Amino acid sequence: MTRATFILMGPPGAGKGTQARLLQERHGFVQLSTGDLLRAAVAEGTQAGQKAEAVMEAGGLVGDEIVTAILQDRLAEPDCGAGIILDGFPRTPCQAEALDDLLAGAGRKVDAAIILEVDDAAMVARICGRFTCANCGEGYHDRYKPLRAPGVCDACGGSEMKRRDDDTPDTVAARLRAYHAQTAPLIALYEGRGVLRRVDAMGDIAAIATTLEEIAGRVVA
Repeated sequence: MTRATFILMGPPGAGKGTQARLLQERHGFVQLSTGDLLRAAVAEGTQAGQKAEAVMEAGGLVGDEIVTAILQDRLAEPDCGAGIILDGFPRTPCQAEALDDLLAGAGRKVDAAIILEVDDAAMVARICGRFTCANCGEGYHDRYKPLRAPGVCDACGGSEMKRRDDDTPDTVAARLRAYHAQTAPLIALYEGRGVLRRVDAMGDIAAIATTLEEIAGRVVA
């Protein structure tokens, strides 16, 4: 049974979610997003979820120990045997060490840390042009995916659109700076281990997916 473990890194808007879903569909890998895992653990009332809920209700940030415990619970589920894609974890060298210990205990290791590389200026334009249908959630972009009919959702015919309040040029630029500062040590760490894979994420979605397919194929072969 394949037990491949991938880490997918990239700034907001780089397409991590899209590419993870494509790998998931084609290989049966399971995408593990820390945000989704936290929400699921809280909803299910697991021991780690209860601890996370208490911290969040108090206005605090959920610590690495709780996040790792939630991830450990999820890795024990049968569907993770086909391979996992970690999205949003690790974010720091300390989290990377905790992940190493967790994976070793499960007979796994990081097989590839894939970083989706983008041009910051282009990313600001890409993110700031995003909006969604308030009714069905279909995503659009002022330039790259405009509505076919002004003010009308292509998918459901809804007429109300919404944008994130923090999708402004200044805010997005600040998020990108924070991302680069936070990710730099991880890039050096995984590059030193020989498992870092750099992917140009400014091109066509299908072309990027093909590159990721090639990386995944070498790991599971």
